[in-house]
Amino acid sequence: MATEENAAVVRRAYEGFNTADMDTLIETFDESASWHTPGRGSFSGDRDNRDATLAFFGRLGEETGGTFRATLRHLAEDDDGLVVGIQTSTGDRAGKHLEVGNCIVFELKDGRITDGREHFEDLYAWDEFWS
Repeated sequence: MATEENAAVVRRAYEGFNTADMDTLIETFDESASWHTPGRGSFSGDRDNRDATLAFFGRLGEETGGTFRATLRHLAEDDDGLVVGIQTSTGDRAGKHLEVGNCIVFELKDGRITDGREHFEDLYAWDEFWS
């Protein structure tokens, strides 16, 4: 698949995520899609399939009263099915405000996301927000 097409899939996934559009997320994520979040807090860990990944996304929204957003700043893609989304994650929860730069390395195959690995500019801020 052409790199522009992979980037378009990731853009659609961002839009689906930020609008809680489950149909778009189901279309863009493969059933076997895994998701990996670093850290030591309750929101860190590995999700082994699409259902677990989408449940994690739902939990981000629930815990922040729907304020969590991943604002895409830039996409970079290669010819091997990798797309990197550079973003700012924001949200409000329990009197705390989150604004942290991060990126996600997406792996795609046949036009669907098969893996996502998050990397944070300030992992301590991420962990503290969810504590």
